[in-house]
Amino acid sequence: MLPTKHECDATLTDSQVLSFCQDGYMMLDGVVPDKINQRTMDMAEENTELEPVEFLKLPWFFDNVICNPAAMGAIRSLLGQDFHLPIQLTNHRINNTSDIPGKWHVDGNYRFNHELQYLQVFYYPQDTPPELGPTEIVPGSHFWRNQTRAMWHLNHILGAKKTTAPAGSIFLTIHHIWHRAGMVRVNRPRNLFKYFYWRTTPPQRDWAIDPDFDFATADYQGGPHTGNPFAGKNGEQFRAARDAAEMFYWLCGCQDQFQVLGGCAWPTPTTRVNTPYGFPGSTSDAPKLR
Repeated sequence: MLPTKHECDATLTDSQVLSFCQDGYMMLDGVVPDKINQRTMDMAEENTELEPVEFLKLPWFFDNVICNPAAMGAIRSLLGQDFHLPIQLTNHRINNTSDIPGKWHVDGNYRFNHELQYLQVFYYPQDTPPELGPTEIVPGSHFWRNQTRAMWHLNHILGAKKTTAPAGSIFLTIHHIWHRAGMVRVNRPRNLFKYFYWRTTPPQRDWAIDPDFDFATADYQGGPHTGNPFAGKNGEQFRAARDAAEMFYWLCGCQDQFQVLGGCAWPTPTTRVNTPYGFPGSTSDAPKLR
């Protein structure tokens, strides 16, 4: 019987965890071996079901995709020790060309808050250029408290990103990030596997800690350099900094110390004359961590 939980070393740094909080996704390009990608493609031709859960029972798929070392280190950083492995697998397979993209949506059973209790993960077993209809996402949209029926009428969204990637790529997302299927311009199948991991332990800052990371002066706002245009001037002013900081504090296990005084107080990005006003702690120490 395959295991239900997984333990490994955490590999992300403080800055990488904060970037994930800001953007709501992380791309891991080409981390699955070519021979596994080809084997997956061959099986996908034989089994075209929407939910081919038998893939989860195959040791070669389980070890190289579900427990892929590069993905596991990132997931361990975000979900903590002994995170729960997927119980279901979906293949969003597209067989026909289409000049119309899918509708913007968030997947069901989501929870709008700053906790990160689970991750939605995708795997491309084949090269997926723009013409093959890669999933489109809107970086930073995981903080937009909106329901699918309020998004369906939208077409192009400023800052939306096509998740073009080479074969063997895995990308991690916060479940309620806005996304849709892209337009397919070539007449060949596109496979995209989706599955979930869950937290089983309380959050704490036990990833690859950077001793130079400063909680008081870190760039919680982010911006176009992070791939998230809504963290900058295009979103509600400075709200992205507050949201990312709150999620980051929760992941560090010190949510009870998080505070926002408003205005130009911490974590609003601004040129300051002294210590960031409202920072919950001293500038010489990180918040009290578990």
